[in-house]
Amino acid sequence: MRANLGNDATAEQLETLKQRTFWGREKENLIYPIALANLVLHGIDKPNLWHGNTLTGRETYGGLFEGAPQTFDVILTNPPFGGKEGKEAQTNFDYKTSATQVLFLQHVMRSLRDGGRCGIVLDEGLLFRTNQDAFTKTKRKLLDECDLWCVVSLPAGVFTAAGAGVKTNLLFFAKGRPTRKIWYYDLTDIKVRKKTPLTLKHFEDFFRLLPTRADSELSWTVDMDERKRIAAEEARPLKEQSTAKGQQAAQWSEKLKDLKKAKPRDAAAIEEAESKIEELTRKSRDLAAKAEEIEDAVYDLKAVNPNKRPVVDTRTPEELMDLIEAKGREISEALATLRSR
Repeated sequence: MRANLGNDATAEQLETLKQRTFWGREKENLIYPIALANLVLHGIDKPNLWHGNTLTGRETYGGLFEGAPQTFDVILTNPPFGGKEGKEAQTNFDYKTSATQVLFLQHVMRSLRDGGRCGIVLDEGLLFRTNQDAFTKTKRKLLDECDLWCVVSLPAGVFTAAGAGVKTNLLFFAKGRPTRKIWYYDLTDIKVRKKTPLTLKHFEDFFRLLPTRADSELSWTVDMDERKRIAAEEARPLKEQSTAKGQQAAQWSEKLKDLKKAKPRDAAAIEEAESKIEELTRKSRDLAAKAEEIEDAVYDLKAVNPNKRPVVDTRTPEELMDLIEAKGREISEALATLRSR
């Protein structure tokens, strides 16, 4: 940002950059002073860091955060995931769950201005899970209110040294317009180890394709409008059947009321009506659940590379048995050599 100002930067611009541009939050007591020192060493005269629990709002020290804006133009974050938050944190959010990553994603969306941009690291579990209401609704809100334009699938082990061994992804989105298409890039084939970490060099092909979001062996585009349309068409007959079963159950309920008022009471007819109501209600509920499952599957955002060819062993059973037999002979010969010595 300083370089972009060039040599014509005014004193006021430099003052704004050093004192009123960067705002952050940190929970851990040991990391907070390190973050303060790091900002000062990088030329930020006034490090506007808030110390406390972001999700509960419980403040440890907020003196440096005075005058902070309510919303931001850019948010960059690697929030904790895999942790659990209690009821105190969940009361602040629309979709309640103990999963910290889901709450943080809601917090980030709330904290962005219209047109604001975000880059966030999230675990893969958040992307593919659709079996919990909070996960699905949070992702639905993300796609409805923000343009999730890019997902980078990172290799396993990127954050192992930092204590997070789960598979992770980079998500980039802008607030204020819905998601139409998502461009994916796959880095999963890179082997990340202690002595061979993920570096900027691994992103060279990504940066080459990024301006046009071009498709390649490692990148592809998912049309979310089309995916929603297909899901809606598939779910529609199930919804219609569910509605019909529900209406039949309602008709039987009316019939049951009349049967109970009738004199004399027909116990067999009443029992049949109750059984019919229970059966139709159950079928209606099951059909509605299947339809919802189809529609929720739209929000499985996991990166699955359609261009990756699976490694298939094409050897026949006879070839495999010949190989086993040959290896057996090698082992027998090796054992015989050892025994002769």
